[in-house]
Amino acid sequence: MKMQDLAAELGDSATIMQLDVADATAVTSMFATIESRFGGVDLLFNNAGLGISSPFESSDPADWKSMIDANLYGVLNCTQAAIPLMRGRAGAMICSVSSVGGRYGAATWSVYSATKYAVVGFHDALRKKLGEEGIRVSVLEPGAVWTEFGENVSDVLLTRRTQLEAMQPEDVAQALVFAFAQPANVLIQEILMRPVKQIAP
Repeated sequence: MKMQDLAAELGDSATIMQLDVADATAVTSMFATIESRFGGVDLLFNNAGLGISSPFESSDPADWKSMIDANLYGVLNCTQAAIPLMRGRAGAMICSVSSVGGRYGAATWSVYSATKYAVVGFHDALRKKLGEEGIRVSVLEPGAVWTEFGENVSDVLLTRRTQLEAMQPEDVAQALVFAFAQPANVLIQEILMRPVKQIAP
């Protein structure tokens, strides 16, 4: 509902499109619509994601696939489709959400962490290619945040987030705005952020 409210507030300058980012055909179609309506892309923010907590030995391979599809294929599909629409646009930026778990593994989040490590590696390689064209490539690595994603966890993890005084979505949004607002020749390559009380991971 929040997205609909925001779109209504912004009027003709906003469009909502719902799709599965793991579906390459749907993603390609969405970016064709974006090109037709807006002419290009200044900022791609890859934020869709999925995390399922479980000891790896007892985890379900179907859950592995779900996380890999959302967290990695989603980023790859959207990024590949967006790049041609970003060329020649001063300050254009690709920014994806990885995670503190993409730098430091957590015991029951092994596959989730693997997907987020992959996002970090992908962005580092992509930066070295697209930087030559003036396209900025950045990654956000947040720790505990109160989002719908963060609420869809066990009572134990919910209690931990409360104890950590987890960040709000607006905190992450401010980091994105800060990175994007830099001059076109300035890249904020990574932002690793977490609640002060989140000592680990």
